[in-house]
Amino acid sequence: MKNFIFGIRSIIEAVSAGKTIDKVLIKQNLKGELISELLRDLKKYDIQIQYVPIEKINKITTKNHQGVVAFVSPVEYFNLEDIVTGIFEKGKIPLLLILDSITDVRNFGAIARTSECAGVDAIIIPERNSVSITSDAIKTSAGALNSIPVCKEKNLFDTIILLQQMGVKVVAASEKAGNLLYNEDLKLPLAIMLGSEEKGISNQMLRKADSLVKIPVYGNIDSLNVSVAAALFIYEAKRQRDFC
Repeated sequence: MKNFIFGIRSIIEAVSAGKTIDKVLIKQNLKGELISELLRDLKKYDIQIQYVPIEKINKITTKNHQGVVAFVSPVEYFNLEDIVTGIFEKGKIPLLLILDSITDVRNFGAIARTSECAGVDAIIIPERNSVSITSDAIKTSAGALNSIPVCKEKNLFDTIILLQQMGVKVVAASEKAGNLLYNEDLKLPLAIMLGSEEKGISNQMLRKADSLVKIPVYGNIDSLNVSVAAALFIYEAKRQRDFC
């Protein structure tokens, strides 16, 4: 179970204290001065809000939740622009990872572990339709999520534009690509984008990427597990940078 807090006043105090909150579930049609104060605070800090039936909240806790539950992240999220600027200022070549719609906590944890081992500078995830960073995710990552910066972005399309404006090349993994991974120049400032095994990368994001590349597959199954694909992409980028 995710870490959560409940009750309107408790959540207001958590927001004021600077707690990193992933999202807040609020009972549909909930009214009152206190809930209005909470909503103002949530919008002020750009915290995700979901209006849900009371039954959904009751499944999370049967205690006196007052129609409100907040999920608290065990890690702090980082500002992407600050991260990229800091990398360039250190004279390094950025190596970033964008994860589009990856919701499996085991895959996410494995990707984070590989990323930390390989020296990836940051992992970028969307605010919606993405795995949340929970204690289970941290455990699966062997603690890597306590070390590697994670940036949580409201709109990945806008994030790609920002990265490109900052001089970062966005390469998307797609089995439909004509270019092989090993033929792509990965020595430039780089963001590798991968999607879930079910949905893949959205078409909008694929069209915006600078390049589409694929990993060669020689068997009957046409795609790899996303955490394995991430490892191959990351270490090919490291190989080119370190040995080519």
